[in-house]
Amino acid sequence: MKTLTLLVAHARLMLAELFRAPGYVIPTVGFPAMFFTIFAMPYARDASSADFELLSYVAFAIIGVTLFQFGVGIAAERGRPWDRYVRTLPAPPEVRFAARIIAALVFGVAAGGLVAVVARIFTPVDLNAEQWMLLALYALLGGIPFVLFGITIGYWTSARAALPIANVCYLLLSFAGGLWLPPRMLPGIAAAVSPFLPTRQFAELLWSISGGGSRNAFHALGWLGYYAAFFAVVAAIGYHRDEHRRYA
Repeated sequence: MKTLTLLVAHARLMLAELFRAPGYVIPTVGFPAMFFTIFAMPYARDASSADFELLSYVAFAIIGVTLFQFGVGIAAERGRPWDRYVRTLPAPPEVRFAARIIAALVFGVAAGGLVAVVARIFTPVDLNAEQWMLLALYALLGGIPFVLFGITIGYWTSARAALPIANVCYLLLSFAGGLWLPPRMLPGIAAAVSPFLPTRQFAELLWSISGGGSRNAFHALGWLGYYAAFFAVVAAIGYHRDEHRRYA
């Protein structure tokens, strides 16, 4: 019960801090929908293509928020007095990680939800109620490995290096994962590595909702679970490494 109380307190603190910054909230939530409007909407001419574009850009939205924004944010926070104070509070690293996962998923799902709203209004998306519910569930589950990936970047890189590293990872993984182009249209090297990338597995998970993927949901969830475990371990090592360097 004490751990749950600490988790809720940390998550509320992070969300309150972020929501107080409209300059962060509006671009973070709105950028993927704008990107979808410019680059995906022209190709959403029928229900099948509209479903594919919607599901791909929901993944793109969540990955952008969880990987790019939170990874860079952690790297910047590490040098601030507030972060030193928070580390003195009676909360183990797993509570802080879980709170970040919750905060990141709230913003990630909000960004993906706005993409869904735009797609529902302006494209011939054809998902039933059950598929919309699956989309919400899979979006939450599939976003977890990318939050942990972002945390890994945040604790293993400096504040200056985190931004370009996260940006490169975000763009390359999105492209090679098939979020911008269907996998069959990817060039040689990207097509070869695509099936093994976490972005591709997330896309396959969401594409399975409309029957457009090449793998079933359980297979994709299994791969994402492996990635989540890997990034959790690497992020925890980075956290303790940073703590040892700063406070030992």
